[in-house]
Amino acid sequence: MQGLNTLRRVVATRRHWLSLALALAAAPALAAAPLRASDAWIRWLPAGLPAGGYVVLHNDGAATALVGASSPDYGSTMLHQSRNVDGEMQMVHVARIALPAHGSVALKPGGYHIMLMQARHTIKPGDHVPVTLRFADGSALKVDFEVRTASGAMPGMQGMQGMPQGGHPAR
Repeated sequence: MQGLNTLRRVVATRRHWLSLALALAAAPALAAAPLRASDAWIRWLPAGLPAGGYVVLHNDGAATALVGASSPDYGSTMLHQSRNVDGEMQMVHVARIALPAHGSVALKPGGYHIMLMQARHTIKPGDHVPVTLRFADGSALKVDFEVRTASGAMPGMQGMQGMPQGGHPAR
């Protein structure tokens, strides 16, 4: 009988260690991703004109950079920056947008943005567009962008000037 009790304790101990090992192996997959996005939206323009994508990127890890974006709803995407050069606003293509370690960067009107061109179907305010963001460290982040009117207002809120428009404040 003593041998049977010893065997049960050994089996229970092995199960305990096996459970612990499996939990530790799964921990990285359960850990919070170092890159995340908030306040993702697209400025809709009529007549098939290119649209601008805006988002706040948060980085809880090592420094990296946004190096590209793609969407199944658009034929072409590029990273751009609007700049004031000698009193004139210019839009230029950029290869990367730096994202500091444990920091954030806002892609917003008048600054960095994602230029979305050649819509593959009709896109209108209220729609949601999936965009995959690619980073210099090899990671990718799928983000759902809400399509808003040219003023940036959410559908149905165009007459509510002065009120905060959706999302969380940039940190």
